[in-house]
Amino acid sequence: MEVIQLENVSKMFGRGDRAVKALNSINLTIYKGEFVAIVGPSGSGKSTLLHTIGGLDAPTEGIVKVEGESIYSLSDEALSILRRRKIGFIFQSFNLLPILNVEENIKLPVLLDHMSVDPIYFEDIIDYLGIKDKIYASPSELSGGQQQRVAIARALIHKPSYILADEPTGNLDSKTSDEVISLLQLTAKKYKQTLIVITHDLKIADKANRIIEIEDGSIKNDVSYT
Repeated sequence: MEVIQLENVSKMFGRGDRAVKALNSINLTIYKGEFVAIVGPSGSGKSTLLHTIGGLDAPTEGIVKVEGESIYSLSDEALSILRRRKIGFIFQSFNLLPILNVEENIKLPVLLDHMSVDPIYFEDIIDYLGIKDKIYASPSELSGGQQQRVAIARALIHKPSYILADEPTGNLDSKTSDEVISLLQLTAKKYKQTLIVITHDLKIADKANRIIEIEDGSIKNDVSYT
C-alpha cells in the first residue's frame, strides 16, 4: 500500500547567485511497513528530504502526499495535527528537556496535544525499550544510549504511523548504534509502522529492506531487498 508519495519535489534555499537546490525533482513512493534507509554524502539533501516528507519544510515545487493527502495544502493547524498524530521524529540530538524526568519527557507530546496517555501502551513501550527502571531519572543521569531510547519512546508514545529518524545513532558508539537500530526495527514491526532512517553508516543501511541513495539533491539509486 502506497502511504507516502513525492511528485516532482524540489527545494531551493537562498536566491539569485546564492541559490542552492537541495532537492531536484524528486519522485518517490514509500510503502506501508517499509524500513527505508536514506544515504548519501553530507550536503546531498538527505535531511531536507526527510523534513519535507515529515511536514517540517515545504518544498519550493511539487507535491508531498501522506496517505493520499497533499500535506502542504493543509492549513498550518491541520499540518501540525498531522505531524503530532501521524509522525514520530527522532533526531541525532536527543532533544530531551533537562527539567523533566524520563516519564515526563516521553509523555510530553501527548499532553501537549491535550490528550491522555494510554497507560498500558506506555508500560509496553518502556518495558520493550528497557527503560522501565529509569522513568524517574533526569536525562543527565542517563547514558547516550539510554537517552536515545527515551527519544524513541517519546516518538512512539502517540502511536504514529511513521517514524522518521535523522542520523539517530550519530552520537553513539558502534555497539549502542546497533542496539538502537535493532530496537527501531523491532518497534516498527511490533507497532506496524513505516520506518525511514537517514544514516551515513552503511552497516545500518544494510539492515533496511530498501536503500535510497541521494546525491546533489537527486535520487541516484533506489534498491529494494526482499
